[in-house]
Amino acid sequence: MPRPPDAVRREPAMPLFVGARIYRDSGYGSHHPLAIPRVPTVTDLCRAMGWLPGEAYRSSPRAKAVALTTFHTPNYIEALQRAEREQAVSDRVRRRHGIGTLSNPVYPLMFSRPATSVGGVLLATGLIAKGGTVYVPGGGTHHGMPDRANGFCYVNDPVLAIQSLQRMGIGRIAYVDIDAHHCDGVEHALPALGGVRMISVHEENRWPFTGKLDDTGGGAAFNLPVPRGLNDTEYGLILDRFILPAVADYKPDAIILQCGADAVLEDPLSRLALSNGSHWKTVAALRPLAPRYLVLGGGGYNPWSVARLWAGVWATLCDHDIPDALPTPARPVLATLTWARSRGRQAPEHWITTLKDPWRHGPIRGVVRDRVAHLRRRFAAGP
Repeated sequence: MPRPPDAVRREPAMPLFVGARIYRDSGYGSHHPLAIPRVPTVTDLCRAMGWLPGEAYRSSPRAKAVALTTFHTPNYIEALQRAEREQAVSDRVRRRHGIGTLSNPVYPLMFSRPATSVGGVLLATGLIAKGGTVYVPGGGTHHGMPDRANGFCYVNDPVLAIQSLQRMGIGRIAYVDIDAHHCDGVEHALPALGGVRMISVHEENRWPFTGKLDDTGGGAAFNLPVPRGLNDTEYGLILDRFILPAVADYKPDAIILQCGADAVLEDPLSRLALSNGSHWKTVAALRPLAPRYLVLGGGGYNPWSVARLWAGVWATLCDHDIPDALPTPARPVLATLTWARSRGRQAPEHWITTLKDPWRHGPIRGVVRDRVAHLRRRFAAGP
């Protein structure tokens, strides 16, 4: 494999944020868990905080269909495009490709929106080719499979990002995933990728019910399923004793972090109990471990917790202090959000007045210690 272009860290003057108008103009349907504004709210909140000047923002292009076929099958991409045009799918297409289901519905821009997410991550890989940091909150769709939609994910932009970096000659990539749901689509791709170490921390016995402790993905995957109620103290042990040593041991040329926001206490689709501070701590701690850093979004189904967590990710990347109380100009961004779930009808005050969750400390359970120790022995043993 060719030598990475300019392996010496040369970061731009500031990290870059990749967004797109399409996230304001499309959605999965009013009854879907993703029927909430996420990227637009994060963008607006960062701007209201004064954290997102124009020179730091890049608008995502839309990836062409052929760019998606380095991982996805041409038949699947054609079916996705046809479904967007016709706004309907046959029973055969539904069974074959997993589109037109409750999880992966037919909706306007159902090809254009994920293709824009891919365009954003491909733009980002080019921006970090010689070093740097880029944040793409619209990325992170880690469940997509080569021939079918899966788990709200129509395409798999993390895999396409890895492939893009590899085409540039960037040979050692650490993929870290802290979404509450296991990154089954990324692990599926590992045998064909090579040169990747995958590290996933996810809730055990949670959909997609993959990522067992002894699941090694052919040797490239380090899976840590965690029990319900995982607290910040337990996560701190995981970060310090597993995630960071496993990444540093690999000596990556690039790190991709999938920073799904669904492992926090308030999320409706997991039963973990982290604060958003655990995510911000991870973002900061990984950054010095490679010259190239790509941070993606992912899951997250409470509009307030997603917006607050992902805005804090950008602040962390930019070394901004996160205030204890939001300034007045930023509060309307959160105060005007709505959510069909009952908790959204009367949002707690701190969802609107601060980005910071209280730390959720607690005891470290033996099962967490034992699984961390098991994985440490694995990567210490070498390939």
